[in-house]
Amino acid sequence: MALEVLEALDSARTQWYHVTAIVIAGMGFFTDAYDLFCISAVSKLLGRLYYFDPSTGKPGKLPTNVNNFVTGVALVGTLTGQLVFGWLGDKLGRKKVYGITLILMVLCAICSGLSFGATAKSVMGTLCFFRFWLGFGIGGDYPLSATIMSEYANKRTRGAFIAAVFAMQGVGIIFAGLVSMIFSAIFKYYYSAPTFNENHVLSTRPEGDLLWRLVLMVGAIPAMMTYYWRMKMPETGRFTAIIEGNAKQAAADMARVLDIEIQAEQDKLADFNAANNYPLLSNEFFQRHGRHLIGTMSSWFLLDIAFYSQNLTQKDIFPAIGLIAHEVDMSAIDEVFQTSRAMFVIALLGTFPGYWFTVFFIEKIGRYKIQLVGFFMMSFFMFVIGVKYEYLKNENKNMFALLYGLTFFFANFGPNSTTFVLPAELFPTRVRSTCHALSAAAGKAGALVGTFGIQSLTVGGDLYKIRRAMIILAFTNLLGFCCSFLVTETKGRSLEEISGEDGRESELTATPNDRVQGSRTETM
Repeated sequence: MALEVLEALDSARTQWYHVTAIVIAGMGFFTDAYDLFCISAVSKLLGRLYYFDPSTGKPGKLPTNVNNFVTGVALVGTLTGQLVFGWLGDKLGRKKVYGITLILMVLCAICSGLSFGATAKSVMGTLCFFRFWLGFGIGGDYPLSATIMSEYANKRTRGAFIAAVFAMQGVGIIFAGLVSMIFSAIFKYYYSAPTFNENHVLSTRPEGDLLWRLVLMVGAIPAMMTYYWRMKMPETGRFTAIIEGNAKQAAADMARVLDIEIQAEQDKLADFNAANNYPLLSNEFFQRHGRHLIGTMSSWFLLDIAFYSQNLTQKDIFPAIGLIAHEVDMSAIDEVFQTSRAMFVIALLGTFPGYWFTVFFIEKIGRYKIQLVGFFMMSFFMFVIGVKYEYLKNENKNMFALLYGLTFFFANFGPNSTTFVLPAELFPTRVRSTCHALSAAAGKAGALVGTFGIQSLTVGGDLYKIRRAMIILAFTNLLGFCCSFLVTETKGRSLEEISGEDGRESELTATPNDRVQGSRTETM
């Protein structure tokens, strides 16, 4: 019972509009990643500027609770935004709320850099306030970008297209390090300063207060560049036809995009919708999709505990393994430069390639296998780092850096990409954005565990606590490996076949027809 407009989308050859959609949606993820990860490059500078205590004889450092809030408050906003905008995406339309997320990101990225006040409390308070709302806008991009791309793509390359959108996160992480490195290099050149050991006070130049603000505000630029093109995109044919019930408009929109003739089939649409008209909170949804929703939520939750712990604690691990100098042997601005340079190198060599390996191989290997292998390899490398931490740190720092980089590679050529792709494919159109939002919000809940839990072990630079953190993360990834068995492979099938909306029987389809028919008979 497939509709012609849906079959046309599934069988369409790859065209320019596919590339355009990837770039438009991907630039949102570029912005998301930049805004979420650039704070790692400047958070130690904030400590030197606002929390220096001469009596300690050490550079200023953000108190643990303040550090956790500064780095974690955007994640709280992201979780909230995912749930709100994911639900609105199914109720009002993907396109209608897509622009709102960008406006929020632009305004709040700028306001983050304008955090006002003369005291540490006022500056940190306003910074956290604006970063919460920045995260709120970022959160909406997760379900909306994934859903829009999955509903635009053809079934042969859908996974690669969604993964390509997500891969822009890797570019954003690279630019978070690169922009911080460039700005800090410029500031170093014009405002040279002694190391902390040479002069406790003059090692922190007041111009550093402008540096961190500029780094945060740059995040508004790519979002501004994307807004116009997002507003020019038509609503997805699946939302217009299946949720709004307007087959004629859906056929017209997609015929214009695909440059082909498409029949509206309004009568056939009525039968299609009658067969799939069940809400998220229903027995039928739970029977048909409950296992997959538990699988996508649990695997994303466990993955993000490790992934965000890795990214947000880099600044603490870099000095421990000798990638940057000891804090007392650097000035405040030099510390930003060395931290961002190390972030950039790790992202370029470890993080970035993994995303694009997923793009190139996801349609050959499949989402399921990539996720399983990724979780397993992450667990293995983190366990080795944890068990051999002292040896690697003291006697084999090159091997330490290699193992640490490989955990990033297999996170991105693995569950960090597939946990984004699968929720956009497994669920029916009426609740696709909401289910993706629930899965992504579970991921951000895991990120919060990493930020407020794991980061508290690493923030002090204690070697034994860092070792314990890596072993904990290894077992977390092993749990993610086990939870991945709750999802199924989706490559090469239409969204309606995967979700069971077209009524076709398939051993891989999430919803066997006989069970669906039985549940409908009971309802009647």
